[in-house]
Amino acid sequence: SRPILDMSYSRHFLDFQGSSIPSSMKKLVVTKLSQNFREAVTLQQDSPVPLPGDGDLLVRNRFVGINASDINYSAGRYDASVKPPFDIGFEGVGDVVALGLSASADYTVGQAVAYVKAGSFAEYTVVPARQAVPLPSVKAEFLTLMVSGATAYLSLKELGDLSEGKKVLVTAAAGGTGQFAVQLAKKAKCHVIGTCSSDEKGGFLKSIGCDHTINYKTENVESVLRKDYPEGVDVVYESVGGKMFDLALNALAIKGRLIVIGFISGYQNPTGLQPIKAELLPAKLLKKSASVRGFFLNHYLSDYKMALQHLLKMYERGDLVCEVDFGDMSPEGKFTGLESVFRAVDYMYMGKNIGKIVVELPHSVNSKL
Repeated sequence: SRPILDMSYSRHFLDFQGSSIPSSMKKLVVTKLSQNFREAVTLQQDSPVPLPGDGDLLVRNRFVGINASDINYSAGRYDASVKPPFDIGFEGVGDVVALGLSASADYTVGQAVAYVKAGSFAEYTVVPARQAVPLPSVKAEFLTLMVSGATAYLSLKELGDLSEGKKVLVTAAAGGTGQFAVQLAKKAKCHVIGTCSSDEKGGFLKSIGCDHTINYKTENVESVLRKDYPEGVDVVYESVGGKMFDLALNALAIKGRLIVIGFISGYQNPTGLQPIKAELLPAKLLKKSASVRGFFLNHYLSDYKMALQHLLKMYERGDLVCEVDFGDMSPEGKFTGLESVFRAVDYMYMGKNIGKIVVELPHSVNSKL
């Protein structure tokens, strides 16, 4: 049977204007399962650049996003059947540099795209055209929406039941996804409280509309909530876990809802968890007719494109701040090149970032695209 891909045609695409796509590239690979990212992951210097199939795009990555769950992935917590070596990195923004014949119906070489797919920590990634999101330009801000923005938007829409006057507590509010929970809750005319770890982060939160910031390094979050919100809070957007989860649970109002989108405080532990006082959970929920709901983006993919289009429009209208942290203030400076992904992961777990951590992958100088 004749292959669908006419190789003479594909050759034209693969060498568009002599764009000199190299035959080998750098990429990060999980070579050992561990929650210690530096132990688990290896930088490979000369991996073959993958070829796109008929319905695929070859994307040269320009920006890749760092997620707290990168550590869960390198520890093998998402799929026990997957054994190393495997590629890592969940999201990227870049240019299409080659594509298959079917994919050329909707995309062209040189087009800017974003995607969510395992294997973004590489100079080039093959992305099925149906999973790609066309963009007006290659900008790091678009990357903030792919996982972090979509998580905040869909979890609050599906589980938050937000309405005017509701009190919403966002933990790790100045982080990659917290920044969007704050802004979306404000758009719903809620009163928003955000926890953070520095006055600088508090200032950023106020600039995006947060009504009340609590610096948990200098203030007792529990006392502040008890004093200022004696009736409790209606919704909690919770990504920290451990003691913060217990505290947020205790702060719920009657019929309050706690949405768990992560528990970063435990990810670096061998179990991936920080202990919580769960034995009291049934009594606490019953006493307040309260609920705890988990949210994992992969279970809401049917609504993903709609959420993303909505967020992109908001950003383009100037209704959404997409704060990017390139690590300029980190000890060794800006996160540039795949080598700096390790530093970027450390930076996130030290709680230093304001907004979404993004690593820039510089152009190769011989490219004409």
